[in-house]
Amino acid sequence: MDLRRLASFLAVAEEGHFGRAAERLYRSPASVTAHIKQLERELGTRLFDRAPVRLTPAGERLVRHARSLLAAADAAIADVADVGAATTLRVGIMGHGSAELTPATVRAFQRAHPEIPVELVALDFTEHVSALVQHRVDAAFVRPAPDDDRITVEVLTTERRIVVVPASWELADAPAVRLADILELPYIRVPEHTPRQFTDYLYFAGARGGLSPRRSRDHGVTPHEVLAAAAAGHGAGSALESFQRYYSWPGTVCVPVLDAPWEHSVLATRAGDRNPAVRMFRSLATRLARELGPQFRLAPA
Repeated sequence: MDLRRLASFLAVAEEGHFGRAAERLYRSPASVTAHIKQLERELGTRLFDRAPVRLTPAGERLVRHARSLLAAADAAIADVADVGAATTLRVGIMGHGSAELTPATVRAFQRAHPEIPVELVALDFTEHVSALVQHRVDAAFVRPAPDDDRITVEVLTTERRIVVVPASWELADAPAVRLADILELPYIRVPEHTPRQFTDYLYFAGARGGLSPRRSRDHGVTPHEVLAAAAAGHGAGSALESFQRYYSWPGTVCVPVLDAPWEHSVLATRAGDRNPAVRMFRSLATRLARELGPQFRLAPA
């Protein structure tokens, strides 16, 4: 019996509502509904009346079994976690990660689990997926969300896009720009092995109709390298709006792009990773994103 289905069943039983159960579990309502239907098919009986939502006699009987099974599973996870408590959790951070949520999550995790050492690993633009797949980190704050079956993502921020341009350019005096104003700019190059999804994000590929961007002669794989090249007047870069709160670089200006689609930063982990520390870190990050995201302007108003 799938424990995820039991967890969805118990949440609906206790909340009396599919939507509230989904919020409690950080799942979509469709996922919770599918779990209940699969469980009903497996057991061959209805567990809930739907209007209003209430337990059937079979559902009432399953509740106590579900609590016992989930409690036993939690105890097993805690027992195994105790054995490997000293194992270091390696957290990758690309640039400024998910802005204020990055240090908030790390601090909260260290307070909650002081027995688990946390190692922070700086990632460059080429390590969007590879650092996780090659097991160099266990979780990573990156952008945009990787589209890779080997990776699971939790969206933490949704922000406006900006371009980073030399202060000497005429564009630097604009309070804001549109995509039509920036598609022909020369953008700082990234290495050929940079994941296509990241380069599409960096160069606003969705607005180009398949055309390649102009490239400057300078290369960059970190925000500092991009800023140095921009300050020298050699090209432009792009980022999320929170970038300008973290990188104040003389000779550069960050300009909002009004009509560019807003983009996510995410916490990425390996799909199917059973490390309890990873599971706890991911859960904590998503909870803080819900609670603190609007406060830090990391979600649409």
